[in-house]
Amino acid sequence: MDRRIYGIETEFGIAHSAPDARPLAPEETARRLFAPVVAWGRSSNVFLPNGGRLYLDVGSHPEYATAECASLEDVVAQDKAGELIIEDLRRQTQEALAAEGVAGQVYLFKNNVDSQGNSFGSHENYLIARRTEFARLVAILIPFLVTRQLLVGAGKVHPAGPEDFGAVRVGAGSGAPSYSFSQRADHIWEGSSSATTRSRPLINTRDEPHADAEHYRRLHVIVGDSTMSQTTTALRVGATDLVLRMIEAGQILPDRTMVDPVRALREISHDLTGTRPVELADGTRRSALDLQREHLESVRAFVDREGAHHDRVPWVLDLWERTLEAVARQDTAGIDTEIDWAIKRKLLDGYAARHGLDLSAPRMAQLDLAYHDTAPDRGLFNLLQRRGLAAAFVDPGRIEAAVGTPPATRAAVRGRFIDAVVGSGHNYTVDWVHLKVNDRTQRAVVCKDPFATRNPEADALVAALRPPEGGPAHGDAPVL
Repeated sequence: MDRRIYGIETEFGIAHSAPDARPLAPEETARRLFAPVVAWGRSSNVFLPNGGRLYLDVGSHPEYATAECASLEDVVAQDKAGELIIEDLRRQTQEALAAEGVAGQVYLFKNNVDSQGNSFGSHENYLIARRTEFARLVAILIPFLVTRQLLVGAGKVHPAGPEDFGAVRVGAGSGAPSYSFSQRADHIWEGSSSATTRSRPLINTRDEPHADAEHYRRLHVIVGDSTMSQTTTALRVGATDLVLRMIEAGQILPDRTMVDPVRALREISHDLTGTRPVELADGTRRSALDLQREHLESVRAFVDREGAHHDRVPWVLDLWERTLEAVARQDTAGIDTEIDWAIKRKLLDGYAARHGLDLSAPRMAQLDLAYHDTAPDRGLFNLLQRRGLAAAFVDPGRIEAAVGTPPATRAAVRGRFIDAVVGSGHNYTVDWVHLKVNDRTQRAVVCKDPFATRNPEADALVAALRPPEGGPAHGDAPVL
């Protein structure tokens, strides 16, 4: 494929804390959080004028799905816009509680694990051609995803050391406090399946293309961590896209099939050296560093032969290589403003050294969690970014614009429709492909091309919804 659509779905952790009173349950906190959304969109599951989707997922987790994006800049901007949207709802909720005399603070976290050991996800979506042999793609991609956490893990403190997860033991089993590359790795149970919550796989194989099924399929990756760093997000999507392009081109690659990818995923997460060998199906044993270096070398050769498909490819390859070198040398100084697990580790190590603590101290787990706090005045990542200690991939203005403006894909068609239909007061139904006005005419439009920024039928429908004086009729979106 010459072009690709990307998207990220992020589930946020939610909590209400009231030291001197009984805190609100997560369900009640989430209900209050979504009150402005329900008032605006008549549902807790809405599409927004920026083309993205905002809804309450299983377990009362707020979830934001970016609009369809066709560039790394757009997917990063849309992902960070989701944080601003969610944070605006938190602020409104906090103000409403204060007005009612309800004590305490509402917290939202862009992470993957709560204090009870429950996990919530950050899923990636990549449009692929229907003609691509899906089983082959999955088989080749799994070893890359298992080892990709060296590049794009969010990092996690384990105060009591590694844990037992069924038949899979992670880490050295010493019970000593530790730090891992990934938050999500300990909560994945299969290589691939159609499940998402009951038995989480690295790759979800359910065939829901959200596009013309004759031409496209959607690859749904579940194994990734929620990333705070813009540059980590860009590397996460950019490196995976490059591997996909190589697979789609039919390049012959070494067989890197793992005997037990789930065990390998967890063991690699808890080995910060990247050198612990995992068993491959051909009987050899290879380290995560070795496998990632092979992937990088294959991609470099592919790009040298076929050319870069966008101007950020050299940047992706450079950060990919520098991150692997940082792991190999056990020196993160060259990436500790760009890669989440390294940014967080530097923060924790510095605090521990100043206060004479180790990773078993409760304060270290609190700092780990605070790194992912979306509040601008509390979140440690946000503080680091303001101080210039976390690199940016797009400028702030682009992120702020993405809160209300869709990217130049099908999302633009959807955004114009939502803007018009909410402003007109009509009842409506929207999903990734369909736009429908629920009135006597039951006017509906199908948008199968995710790259198309215009749709004549949708344009006509929008024109019919505009007020007589013309011009956009903006509904009072809860977050704009």
